[in-house]
Amino acid sequence: MTADSKPFLRVVRGDASPEELAALVAVLTARARAAAASRAAAGPGAPPSRWADRSRLVRAPLGGAPRPRGPGAWRASGLPR
Repeated sequence: MTADSKPFLRVVRGDASPEELAALVAVLTARARAAAASRAAAGPGAPPSRWADRSRLVRAPLGGAPRPRGPGAWRASGLPR
């Protein structure tokens, strides 16, 4: 380690053995590689998941879709547009 570099991990509380630190580093490395592989498999043009899409939180414009009218309008008013 050089003089300007900071450690990647720091033990805040307790006294971890070298074996415990090695196990932690192995798990973090495996998870990082798995996440990178899944991002690469999805491709750059993959759409975001519906859970991550924040546009669903935006209210529909007032003048947008016409409101339902006529018989059954009360039923259609509660359905998503």
